Amino acid sequence: MNKGIHKENIRYLSISGNRMEALLIGNNGIPIVILTGLGCSFYEWNKIIGPLSETNRIIMFHRPGLGESELHTNIRNTEMVVNEVVELLDVLEIEEKIILIGHSYGGLCVQHFVNLYPHKVAGIILVDSTSVDLKELDDLELPILDEKGSDEYWLEIYHSFSLLVESELKKKINPIITENQKKFPDEIQMKIIDFQIKPSLYKAIYLEMCSWKIDALKIKTLNSFPNVPLIVIARDKDYNIKLGVLDGLPEGELQILEEKWNQLIRDQVNLNSKSELILATNSSHFVYLDRPDVIIVAIKKVIERI
Repeated sequence: MNKGIHKENIRYLSISGNRMEALLIGNNGIPIVILTGLGCSFYEWNKIIGPLSETNRIIMFHRPGLGESELHTNIRNTEMVVNEVVELLDVLEIEEKIILIGHSYGGLCVQHFVNLYPHKVAGIILVDSTSVDLKELDDLELPILDEKGSDEYWLEIYHSFSLLVESELKKKINPIITENQKKFPDEIQMKIIDFQIKPSLYKAIYLEMCSWKIDALKIKTLNSFPNVPLIVIARDKDYNIKLGVLDGLPEGELQILEEKWNQLIRDQVNLNSKSELILATNSSHFVYLDRPDVIIVAIKKVIERI
């Protein structure tokens, strides 16, 4: 059997009284819990999960509204994700300390979790993580990028998508597979396509975005970040500027945005005294697709340092 995700690795658990779609793979080593970014599927981590599952127990899940996980609320925030992780660990009878990894919004959730439950964590990896100071991005003068890049713009888009039925949504967004995703097995590609055309996905994104700046301020008030091995992974700002220019975006504004984002990522190194910064060269925000090898190396480093 090929390394990676297979249907027998998917389980449906009852978390907070709702069905949650979880990925459980591997039986040995320190448990590794990975939290995905806003609107992202665990299927996209296939190239990382396969190699890691040979030496570690991997746990991922789709937050309510994503994939097959049920969404029965009009509120979503990072504290709810923290509570779901705690309950998930309890259901799986995992009592030992975990390595916690978070990408983007998942990284914001990780920062909330480790401050509330520092005793449950053996190591941390933040993958181009949303910063607790993300509000600083709003202060940048980016008139052209903000036309179709502001929170307000995307909130309106996601809300409108959430009101459609699947057939309408499929026609509206015409879901595609990226070049990196085309390297996945056909079964995984189909799962990623199906993931994109569920209205509940866009409701979940909308609700999480509505709360993330308030969440960030709450996390900033917590002062219990554990002094355990921490690796902060940053995307390649120059590479991202080039991608943006190719899409016709103004280079000057891209430079301002990427400089600020990079600064916010570098600031995360100051969260404790056992940290290391790794630059994922030639990587966009989606490091797990562009440079899965960087994340695998980071995980091995954390395991060695525990």
